[in-house]
Formats: sequence, structure tokens, C-alpha cells
Amino acid sequence: MSTGSSETPETPNSAPETTLDRYECRACGYVYEPQKGDSKRQVPQGTPFEELPPGWRCPVCGAQRRQFENIGAVGEASGFAENMGYGFGVNTLTPNQKNLLIFGGLALGFLFFLSLYGLQ
Repeated sequence: MSTGSSETPETPNSAPETTLDRYECRACGYVYEPQKGDSKRQVPQGTPFEELPPGWRCPVCGAQRRQFENIGAVGEASGFAENMGYGFGVNTLTPNQKNLLIFGGLALGFLFFLSLYGLQ
């Protein structure tokens, strides 16, 4: 007779989805993206920044690893986490959403400006 306490339901072997942070070189602005790796230095795709070889340097300017700054995952809202609740909700937008809002507003303003020529 089985008590059920020793039996565990089978679960698929799925590792938790981890987001790999990007790192930006403070000297030249190069962004190391783990999803892409570094083809110049034979770093395979999916290699986290922390697991780069000890002698790895920026492929653009040659800066050392300590010159890189963590800028978060791709598509993550930019800014400090403690500031996300302030403003008009713009702080929680991703960089692509902010670009769309800014340049869309500029295009709309330009169209309104051009429409003034029709008021004769």
C-alpha cells in the first residue's frame, strides 16, 4: 500500500528562464550582448559577461572588462528600479517605446505645423 508521501509527480526538466544582462563599454559605447557573443574574440553566443575569458577586452577600443557597466536586459525598462513609480508612467516604458513616443510626437507636431499653411 502506497502512502503517497514518497512519490513525487514527474516534472519536465526545465531550467528557469534567465535574462542575460548587457554590458556597455564606458570608453566607446560598445554593448556586449550575451545572446550574440563576440565573433572577433571567438566568444560563443549565450556566454554571460561574468564568464568571459580573463583576458577579454572590448572588441572596438580594447578597454578592459572593468570599464564595462551593466545596463540590464534587452527590452527592459531603462532607469533605476526605485524611480519606476514616478512620473506619468513613462519610466516603465522600454527604450523602443520611448523612442516611438518621442519621434511620433515630433512627427505629429511637424504635421500640425505644415497644416498651418492651409489656413489662408
